[in-house]
Amino acid sequence: MTFYFSTRNIPALQGLPLAERARLLDQASKRLSVPEKTLLNVLKLLVIVPVFAFILQTATNWTSLLWAFVVFLFYPLVIKPIQYSICAKYIVQPSSKENE
Repeated sequence: MTFYFSTRNIPALQGLPLAERARLLDQASKRLSVPEKTLLNVLKLLVIVPVFAFILQTATNWTSLLWAFVVFLFYPLVIKPIQYSICAKYIVQPSSKENE
């Protein structure tokens, strides 16, 4: 499986404007199978739950708030490439008749 760190890198979306890429990616995400959706949701939880655990620790340790912020920054760096890679196989190419 190839990892795509940007929607511009997905072969089916190259050369399309951002709004069109987002629309096609949204349609592709609706076609994901149940195990793929479950995998993405579990990965999201694995990133989000530690953030809340760090926030709960701020009463005794203010530096945990900094760690919560750092972990939260990893969310788009970890989840988005995996989401793009899984959705790439479900992206429908616009037909050539629509472009004419």
